Amino acid sequence: MTAATVSRWARRYVIVSALFLVVWQGGALVGFPQRTEVLLGIFGFVLHMVFGKAYSLIPTYFDRQLTVARAPMVQFPLTVVGTGCLVGESRGIGPNWIGTVGAILWGVGVAVFLGALLWTIRDNLTGRESATGESNADRRPIDRLANGFVPVALGYLAFGSYETIAIYTGLPALFDGYFPRVSHLLAAGTAAMLIFALGFRLLPRFLVASPPKALVTVILPAGAFGPALLAGYLGGGRWFQLGAVTQATAVVGYALTYSILFARSDRRRVGFYGVLAGAGSGVFGVALGLSFAFGHSTSSLVLTHFRLNVLGFLGLTIIGVAYQFYPPAVGALRGASDRTALGSIGSLTGGLLLQVVGLIGQLASILQVGEVLTFIGAMMYAYVIVAVFHAR
Repeated sequence: MTAATVSRWARRYVIVSALFLVVWQGGALVGFPQRTEVLLGIFGFVLHMVFGKAYSLIPTYFDRQLTVARAPMVQFPLTVVGTGCLVGESRGIGPNWIGTVGAILWGVGVAVFLGALLWTIRDNLTGRESATGESNADRRPIDRLANGFVPVALGYLAFGSYETIAIYTGLPALFDGYFPRVSHLLAAGTAAMLIFALGFRLLPRFLVASPPKALVTVILPAGAFGPALLAGYLGGGRWFQLGAVTQATAVVGYALTYSILFARSDRRRVGFYGVLAGAGSGVFGVALGLSFAFGHSTSSLVLTHFRLNVLGFLGLTIIGVAYQFYPPAVGALRGASDRTALGSIGSLTGGLLLQVVGLIGQLASILQVGEVLTFIGAMMYAYVIVAVFHAR
C-alpha cells in the first residue's frame, strides 16, 4: 500500500513540475521578471520533481520503506499553493500578505517532506545500508559514499526554506535577506547535490556502466561545500571565488563522469541525451559563474547563468531522467513517442543555446526565437508526461 500510494502521488508531483515548466517558459517569453522566473523554475519546476522522486528513491537507496506513506499527499497542496502564492506576490497579484502566506505554506510543506524522510532513515543517516545486492557488490563503495551526501542536500533544503520564510515574514534571517542566496542554497545545494548523489546510483545502472571512482570522490565533497560558500559570500571576495571554483569542480567533474558513462554504454535511450545536454549546459553555466567571481557581471549575464543552470543543467537532467522512469513510447495519446520526447529535448537545448547567444550578444530577435523554442519544448515534455500517465 505504501509503494502504491507513494507512486501515485509521485506522478502528481511530476505533472505539476511539468506544468510549472510550461508556465515558466511562457512567462519568460512575455517578459516575467527574474524573481518570478526563479520561483517558477526552482521552487515550481525543479523542486517539485525532486519531492516526487525523493519520496521513493531515498528510502529505497537507504534500504528502508517510507514510514509516513501519506506525507506526499499532505505536502502536495502546501508546496504547490505556497509556490503559487510566492509567484503571485512577485507579479503584484493578490493582497499584500500573499507572499507571507506562500512562504509559510512552503515552509510547512518542506517540513513535512524532511520530517518524513529523516524519520524513515533516522537509524541509517550515513546510508551504509544501501540495499545494494550481491550482484552489484562492486558498486557498493560508491553507493555508500553517495548516500552519505543525501542528508547534506536535505540540510540545504531546510536552510534555504527557512531563509525564504525569514525574507517574507520578518523572522531573523540566516544571512542578509538577499534572495539570490536562497536560489543558490536550493538550486546548487539541494537539487544539484541530489543529482550528484542520487545520480551516481541511478545513472550507472541506467547505462550499465561504471563511473571512475576517483572522480566521484572529488565531485561529492565539492558539490557539498560549494553552495555554502556561494550562498554565504555571494557578491565577491576570496571565499566567493573559492566557492565558484569548488562548485565548478563538482559540475565539470559530473559532466566528465557522465560523458564517460555515456561513452562506455551501448544503450542509447532518449532520456540519456537529455542528461547529456544537461551536463553540457552545466559546464557553460559554471563557466559564467567563474567569470562573475573573477571578473564582472551584468544583468543579462546573470540571467544567462540562471537559465543555463536551472533550465539547462537541472532542467534537462530532470527531463532526461523523467523519460527514463516514464518511457514516452507507452504514452496513450496521439503523438506521444520517443520521437516527440527527443524533439522536446532538442527544442529545449536549441532554444537555450539561442537564448545564450541572444542575451550575451544583446540580440533581441535571436533571444525571442530561443524563448519560443524552449516554450514549445516545455509543452512537448508536458504532453508526453501526461500521455504516459494517461496510459497508466
